[in-house]
Amino acid sequence: MRTRPASALDLGPLVEWQVAEGLTPYPDAVDFMEARATAIRAGTATEMVWLVEHPPLYTAGTSARAEDLLDPAGLPVFATGRGGQYTYHGPGQRVAYVMLDLKPRGADVRAFVHDLEEWLILSLARLGVAGERREGRVGIWVKRPGGPPGAEDKIAALGVRLRHWVSFHGVALNVDPDLGHYAGIVPCGIRDHGVTSLARLGATTDMPTVDRALRAAFAEVFEL
Repeated sequence: MRTRPASALDLGPLVEWQVAEGLTPYPDAVDFMEARATAIRAGTATEMVWLVEHPPLYTAGTSARAEDLLDPAGLPVFATGRGGQYTYHGPGQRVAYVMLDLKPRGADVRAFVHDLEEWLILSLARLGVAGERREGRVGIWVKRPGGPPGAEDKIAALGVRLRHWVSFHGVALNVDPDLGHYAGIVPCGIRDHGVTSLARLGATTDMPTVDRALRAAFAEVFEL
């Protein structure tokens, strides 16, 4: 029988959940994910969802454009192998790194991305927020309360990488981050819409509650 660290949340026999304490340096997170993905591929570790918060930083995905880095204002910028463009990570944002073997899950990248979106939408619904997909726009979007017709903001981002059909990187949900830091970039290359958070929407901002919503919705979408 497997043993777990005291902080681990075990979703079942296939997927292990862990919550990192404090703020996790981004390079450390990448090193951990790469090692875990390799071990999953080798059959020496279970699949995993790892919940973290980072210190304030920007990451540049494989499609990032130099002109979308507007003013880093002293924040570090990390080039990363995930898909997508520039995004921000920082305290008050729940980042969920998803390390799954996609072979027994259909080996379908589009379906996997759709499932990640569905996971976020169902998680937000449990927190009283209606998140939606938008054609041609990556991430999960919400209508802006009191805004003009059609005004929408992004509340969650996603960007993944696959190696031998094992995923890493994942999703980021804005719980109560410093939204002012988004002014340093064009988030995900989208200029005509803003960003928001659960706190700005007046929804739940307690991280353990958010984590429970993520875990419950994950079981609906991803359990085999």
